[in-house]
Amino acid sequence: MSFFTRSADPMTATGWRSPLVLLMVMAGAMQLSFAGWWNLVNNFAVQELAFTGKEIGIQQSIREIPGFLAFTAVYLLLLMREQTLAYAALLCLGLGVAVTGYFPTAMGFYVTTLIMSIGFHYYETMAQSLSMQWLPKQTAAAGMGKILAVGAFAQLVAYSLILVGWKTFGLTFETVFLISGVTTLLAVAGLLVVFPKFREGVPQHKKLILRRRYWLYYALTFMAGARRQIFTVFAGFLMVERFGYDVHEVAGLFLINGLVNMLVAPRIGQMIGHIGERRAMAIEYGGLFLVFVGYAFVTNAMAAAALYVIDHMFFAISIAMRTYFQKIADPADIAPTAGVAFTINHIAAVFIPVVFGLLWLVSPAAVFLTGAAMALCSLALSRLVPRHPDAGNEVVLPWSSTSARPAE
Repeated sequence: MSFFTRSADPMTATGWRSPLVLLMVMAGAMQLSFAGWWNLVNNFAVQELAFTGKEIGIQQSIREIPGFLAFTAVYLLLLMREQTLAYAALLCLGLGVAVTGYFPTAMGFYVTTLIMSIGFHYYETMAQSLSMQWLPKQTAAAGMGKILAVGAFAQLVAYSLILVGWKTFGLTFETVFLISGVTTLLAVAGLLVVFPKFREGVPQHKKLILRRRYWLYYALTFMAGARRQIFTVFAGFLMVERFGYDVHEVAGLFLINGLVNMLVAPRIGQMIGHIGERRAMAIEYGGLFLVFVGYAFVTNAMAAAALYVIDHMFFAISIAMRTYFQKIADPADIAPTAGVAFTINHIAAVFIPVVFGLLWLVSPAAVFLTGAAMALCSLALSRLVPRHPDAGNEVVLPWSSTSARPAE
């Protein structure tokens, strides 16, 4: 059975052709392109295009526009299944990355970034939705940890090849971008042949869903998106601009990052299942506060690299936010809410890179201290998450001994 034959039931499929394995392979296929692009993006911007914080802020804002528009995925689901849209998004991602090096101008970089980003964000929206539908609630956190581990392994492969090949074989930006994109395109072709077409867990609403009882999830999502921009845009840029990291050195840093996450992510998933979402979020946001303060005042390249690895490791704990929503959500709300959540996550992403890119020119430390303040806001919100969330027990108020149940 393949994607082109009859549909399979995701609840009964087991073995190496199960939904969990499909999600793991798709995560790897995505990272084959994205990791290569992410490894090169700052060096390409600085060395080939002479970008400053201003231009990199514009480019990163463009990259986040498709994330802001991710809610439109629900309308595409009127035309195709979620699994099909995930495959199409991966193809778009691979194509955008593959052609990046052949357009070495500011406008060319902006356009290829947009193409790549459309694929990346629609894939992430579908992957998040399918994981919450296909994975049982009791084991979802552990399953998501395995998915992150496979993505980290794919990053490991990409960064290793760049680290070894950049100097050894005199690779160019064009070559690495092309290879990175084409590997994802080939991986999607394999997915179509090997895996069946799985049905969604529950028929999904084909309209936008905004419910009052999900307000805490929306707030946590917004803060995560705002905070994430500080890391994704400026932490890597700090390595290249302030500490002079070359391409192979950035690859080495990312290699360590991928190795740590490959080993840690499954254990983080198990930890969340054991201690619960509320405690896991407190660990994540408290740790990120310390990391951002460290970024603001770091003066040593090795210390900055250590902060970068620790920072990325905390991102694996974001699984807790997904499993929190999985537990409180109406199953038919998952796909449309995934799109809405991505849009909420990217509201700040549209303007933060540009505004903070200008702030960077005045004070890089101020950029990271703002990120620390965002982490504290997220920590405060996490205290409203119940110890045992479910439908009807979405929020616990600090002045109440019982959980609040907001009306629809």
